Amino acid sequence: MIYLDNAATTFPKPETVRTNVVKSFNFHANPGRAGHKLSMVASEKVYSCRQLLCDFFHHDLAEKVIFTPSCTFSVNTVIKGVLSKGDHVVISSLEHNSVVRPLERLKEEGIINYSVAKVTEGDNDQTFEAFRSAINKNTRLVICTHASNVFGVKLPISRIGSLCRYYGILFCVDAAQTAGVEPISMQDMPIDYLCLPGHKGLYGPSGIGVLIIGSDTIPKSLCEGGTGSGSHILSQPEILPDKFESGTLNLPGIVGLEAGIKFVNSKGMDRIFKHEMMLISHLYDELSKIGGVTLYTNRPEISTHVPLLSFNIEGVDSETLASTLDNKYMIATRGGLHCSPLAHRSYGTDEIGTVRISPSVFTTKRQIDDLAAAVRNIAKTDKKI
Repeated sequence: MIYLDNAATTFPKPETVRTNVVKSFNFHANPGRAGHKLSMVASEKVYSCRQLLCDFFHHDLAEKVIFTPSCTFSVNTVIKGVLSKGDHVVISSLEHNSVVRPLERLKEEGIINYSVAKVTEGDNDQTFEAFRSAINKNTRLVICTHASNVFGVKLPISRIGSLCRYYGILFCVDAAQTAGVEPISMQDMPIDYLCLPGHKGLYGPSGIGVLIIGSDTIPKSLCEGGTGSGSHILSQPEILPDKFESGTLNLPGIVGLEAGIKFVNSKGMDRIFKHEMMLISHLYDELSKIGGVTLYTNRPEISTHVPLLSFNIEGVDSETLASTLDNKYMIATRGGLHCSPLAHRSYGTDEIGTVRISPSVFTTKRQIDDLAAAVRNIAKTDKKI
């Protein structure tokens, strides 16, 4: 199997991640809920990962690093935790449904309105101006992806964040496709809320996400319950991170995430990024030579894209093409709309979807060449599939 669906979940996981997840069951007590030795060990492991995340994303307050079940949960925590009736939100034209659907629900309930700023690939000035023009007097929050999960286009988040600072607007970044691949600094970038998954570019297991708060504006909690602190009061404690971490934490996920971050550090994030970009740029060049193949973006470059690519073969449904690559050539890709209809609408693929390719640190050039050969064969012989 050639696995090229790493934008969804990285596979395989590093051996150290798998090993540490298994080892976590040797001290799988409830962190922060008791004073016995196993609970204390579990608590130390949780804090260790929290501090490592601080270091990785250049944040100085470990208590503002919140563990969640997923990046989607982190996004929902921000959206539903800072918005009130009458607020206005600005998003990009490339957003994932994890951003759009909670906003759409609030809009349908008559609580908020939102505007969509058009992202212009390769022109950060136009993208910046689109965000600026979308802001109005009621804008409370700007939330956008750092990079499209469909087309790999990066947004100028530092400039957008500075714009938000100027107008006194909160800024949230969905780093689902960039955490572990692209440098992100909470100290240097004007980000109020950073949402990220553990199971993608950080090579951790699924079921663990993170919300890093860089603002003095603390969202309302999305979930209330037992925190191990303030148990004598009936209301949710306000101290961080307890306010957002009701219920038993995902200890295996946290331990695995820590191992994943250490793996990225050992390999070097810049080296990983350059390796993956080399592969995706090479694939772009190979696919551009094949008749009948449609590519939707400019050639991926380090300054403008992250390492993923969407394409189609004329006359072949994208999900059928992905299925053929899987069943006939043992190549795992993803076809369809990728939970991002806004992005597909922006590129005119909302009716047909695309096949998405996303490598990882473990992907080789030979595997990319095998994919290109499979596409070449399908384009020549299987157009009627």
